[in-house]
Amino acid sequence: MHIPKTITIAAKSDHPLTVNRLGYGTMRLTGPQIYGEPANRPEALQILKQAIKSGINFLDTADYYGEDVTNRLIAEALYPYPKDLVICTKVGGARTPDKSWIPFNRPENLRSSIDNNLRTLKQEQISLVHFRAIAGAGAPFKESMDAMFELQKEGKILHVGVSNVTRDELQTAIAMGEIATVENMYGHAQRTTHKAGHMESNGGEEVLDICEQNGIPLIPYFSLFLSMPKKDVRMAEIAKKYGISEVQANIAWLLHRSPWILPIPGTSSLKHFEENLKAAEIQLTDEDMEFLD
Repeated sequence: MHIPKTITIAAKSDHPLTVNRLGYGTMRLTGPQIYGEPANRPEALQILKQAIKSGINFLDTADYYGEDVTNRLIAEALYPYPKDLVICTKVGGARTPDKSWIPFNRPENLRSSIDNNLRTLKQEQISLVHFRAIAGAGAPFKESMDAMFELQKEGKILHVGVSNVTRDELQTAIAMGEIATVENMYGHAQRTTHKAGHMESNGGEEVLDICEQNGIPLIPYFSLFLSMPKKDVRMAEIAKKYGISEVQANIAWLLHRSPWILPIPGTSSLKHFEENLKAAEIQLTDEDMEFLD
């Protein structure tokens, strides 16, 4: 089975972005509950530097990680940035002092978030910004997307993506303008919509066919959340077969699942980061994929 090594974002646009098909998600570089400074700041900076040395040229971040922790770490470790590095951030959410997640999706909120990301990342334009849909009070989805496309027209955003969207929301967004990428929860153990308390995470399996039909890369988040909703017995068998970890097997499955998937496994451990990189070298057979599906 041939596994493409690269993927192109916004391939039909005037400014396509081709990146290596294993990125890095920075969320885990923060403190407990994705809030505050990292437990080991030197290791966090080292991981970011090692990511670039290893050929990773796609980083996923958000100004509400920390808050602002991952953006500041990226700038400290990597600025001035390599020319081929794509930094993708998210807007549409915010954190409260009790570490809850709330919508921050009104046009003035989105503009404030974009300006904050530009400042902390030390950029004049952000290559890719996902609008993160969070349930709750706030602006209607279409109003938020209108604001995103307006910020794109102003040159603050090069490409617009969406995150945590339903099928209907994705189709609505596509009808409004060019959608470069989709970032939804997706891993072998958790492929469909999941609810935990007041938070709802929309699954990647529910939108993958739309992404494939429209040439839109799907970027999975929480892809390594293997224990939800129950132990992934089949993935454990594949891991045992190849003498690898279940995390590595899950990354390999994502890479094999569709050429339109761009995994961004995150970790705060340099050891685990290096193990994740090796997952790109694992070759699953057609029989393996049939067993897992």
